[in-house]
Amino acid sequence: MKSYGQYCPIARAAEVLGERWTLLVMRNVLLGASTFNDIANGVPGMSRSLLTRRLDWLASKGLIEMKPKAQGRGKRYLATEAGTQLWHVLEPLAAWSTQWIELQPQHHDPSFVLWAWTRAHLATERLPKRGRVVVQFTFPDEPALFRRFWMLFERGAAELCHANPGFDIDLQVEAESEAFTQWHVGHLSWQAALRTGRIQVEGPATLARALPSWNTRA
Repeated sequence: MKSYGQYCPIARAAEVLGERWTLLVMRNVLLGASTFNDIANGVPGMSRSLLTRRLDWLASKGLIEMKPKAQGRGKRYLATEAGTQLWHVLEPLAAWSTQWIELQPQHHDPSFVLWAWTRAHLATERLPKRGRVVVQFTFPDEPALFRRFWMLFERGAAELCHANPGFDIDLQVEAESEAFTQWHVGHLSWQAALRTGRIQVEGPATLARALPSWNTRA
């Protein structure tokens, strides 16, 4: 990125973080995404080649470090001390955006909602204590590539899958992307979405009732 040529610390920070996608990549790393695929899943509209360049850029500026995986090929991407301190900037930025910038139709990407659910909003203490629960999510209003996902809840954790993991499906959720996002951010109750058919759930009643409570924002 070309320098602004100003000593101002805001200008210097913008030189490092002002390029498109850079803050979102850093956000993903700070939320615990440490592999290339996991980081990529949190920025579904970003090309993998551009993600590679952004990761290299953040590493060159000392915000992340790359380490070989303990097993297998590939790298792990971890925030440095400077990168970790950036969270104190992102939190008030998020609060400002929540207050002043309204959600628009282009902001209703359900794949990111699911990713954020597993990464930042998983109510681990409310998850089933035993066994595995597989939930299939279908969003009919999305392009084919972003229409169907699976979440695996097991042993106090959750995993988002972009391909069928091959396990029996316990719950099937079909939802409008807008309604699902509005529920996640607290603008629409799960029960209201069910009543209007904007979210539909098929499966055992006990699991169906419990599902929304596995999200801390519910």
